[in-house]
Amino acid sequence: MSLSTSPLAAYFERTDRSLMARWWWTVDKGILFSLLILVVIGITLVASASPAVATRIGADPNHFITRHIIFAIPSTIVMLVISFMNHQLIRRLGILVFGLSVLMMILVPFVGADIKGAQRWIPLFGFSLQPSEFIKPAFAIVSAWLISHQKQNANMPGYYLSACMYGLVVLLLLIQPDFGMTVVVTCMFMAQAFLAGLQFRYLVGLVAFSLVAVVLIYFSFDHVQSRIDRFMNPEGADTYQVDRSLEAFSNGFLLGTGPGQGTVKNTIPDAHADFIFSVFAEEYGMILTLGLVGLYGFILMRGFARMMETSDLFVVLAAGGILCMFGMQAFVNMGSSLHLLPTKGMTLPFLSYGGSSIMAMGVSMGVVLGLTRRETKRTIARRGLSLSTRV
Repeated sequence: MSLSTSPLAAYFERTDRSLMARWWWTVDKGILFSLLILVVIGITLVASASPAVATRIGADPNHFITRHIIFAIPSTIVMLVISFMNHQLIRRLGILVFGLSVLMMILVPFVGADIKGAQRWIPLFGFSLQPSEFIKPAFAIVSAWLISHQKQNANMPGYYLSACMYGLVVLLLLIQPDFGMTVVVTCMFMAQAFLAGLQFRYLVGLVAFSLVAVVLIYFSFDHVQSRIDRFMNPEGADTYQVDRSLEAFSNGFLLGTGPGQGTVKNTIPDAHADFIFSVFAEEYGMILTLGLVGLYGFILMRGFARMMETSDLFVVLAAGGILCMFGMQAFVNMGSSLHLLPTKGMTLPFLSYGGSSIMAMGVSMGVVLGLTRRETKRTIARRGLSLSTRV
């Protein structure tokens, strides 16, 4: 059934000028429905993986799934609301969220909760808020605005200001410390520089700077050095979680053990969060796991395709940066589960448990949906004046 003949489409004629109708005919429904599918899969997986984790820490078996749903539903609503916004409102939202996130990240070392040796969370209304999750999409938006503004006004030091913003964000992340998030923000900024047409020598400089920074961080942070060393030389090292993760993939084989029937989740400490991909692989098998990877790939490719249809540099840079972040997080999480990358506490977008993560991802993908909406134009059709869009 085509989108033009779907039940929802029946409510909105192309001549309808209402806000809802204009949104329906311009938003990318492929990305939208794919994201909604990820939200549903995430709720299903957390419901399956979290009871064992909750029991081990002495909490109610429904502790994590209840909190996950509490955030998943508002996250979906936020994503839909932002997808209605025009470019100006999205820019203003990015500036507001960036300012608040920077302020909270400055406060984290003083009032933040220390969890597993890192201070990244601020207690708020009975929950733990991680400001660094929200600074990623906000940085992408504000950086895109500054760089695109310089393209229009040569007197505007957009590159310089965005570089200073990047330095501030990295500094605040390393204070926590959060090396994984630093890598994601760096890749996002480099992607924006590439899309903006920054001269090749500057891109080479950014890559060289990043490599030097990785070496410095390796020798400066013991937990980073430990994870990399265990990845490079697993013999004799504590690789318990990775071993259990690989066991889950082996157990799942082609068709999986069945929904809720996995056993490895009973022994992996972070089965509901960092290793949710392993839970999916064991219970649903390799075929559906490849389908899940394909779903993430579809969102990325569809997003980049829609992004490149526009001549608005702000849209290209903001949407491109956020899509890069989305892809990087998925790649790092999946790679860690398969022992292709050093283990890193990074969530799988929309699937892993984590209130701040899923809320921030709702904001991020709402921005992508809003920026990639196709502009409507009036055309004279055979049957009169109608509203048409490029399909």
